[in-house]
Amino acid sequence: SFTMNMYLFVYDLMQFCGHSWIFTNMIIRFMTFGKDSVADTFHSIGLVMRLCQLLSVLEILHILIGIDKGHLLPRFLQITERIIILFVVINSQEEVQGKYVVCVLFFLWNLLDVVRYTYNMLARMDIYYLPLTWLNFSLCIPLYPLSVLAKGFAICVSLPYFESFGTYSIKLPFPFSFSIYFPYVLKMYLIVLFAGMCFIIRNLFSERMAHLGTGSIKNKRS
Repeated sequence: SFTMNMYLFVYDLMQFCGHSWIFTNMIIRFMTFGKDSVADTFHSIGLVMRLCQLLSVLEILHILIGIDKGHLLPRFLQITERIIILFVVINSQEEVQGKYVVCVLFFLWNLLDVVRYTYNMLARMDIYYLPLTWLNFSLCIPLYPLSVLAKGFAICVSLPYFESFGTYSIKLPFPFSFSIYFPYVLKMYLIVLFAGMCFIIRNLFSERMAHLGTGSIKNKRS
């Protein structure tokens, strides 16, 4: 319906503004301060980044209730990956926030999202530009695996701090006599992360073929 389409357009616009602000802020800060900008990148843009990622959870709801097209499982995996890395790994360990890997991760995420939400906004109005369509469905194929590698590296960097501080590690009292050592949980999640990457990459190739395959662009207004 027109109302739902306008709602989705406003949602995409909000996400576009948030990610564009983060992306522009990162570039300006790096051009101004160079490597010194890395240390406080998270403190400068972390709040907006967290708001954008929390807002992205709505995309799962959009697919569930049928107001937006998309495959639920791949989108769910991509969103939960970011939520876990941002809120559980980076946000909980201040020592990790000043690492280079956080800047790389934020750069990759926001580059992908600026393109994706620009494409989505125009698509809501049935406007399709071939270069933008190609970029939206092609850029994610090399950049998503790079972001997964950065996520894995962020987890590896954070492990010594989780071990030292015991963050999220739980030891239940008697009579349970059961403990959860969180670094082990993160190591197991690394396996899930890379297994999920293979599934999502296959889905990205399928989406690219569906939108850029022979004859698929000819039917869209440019």
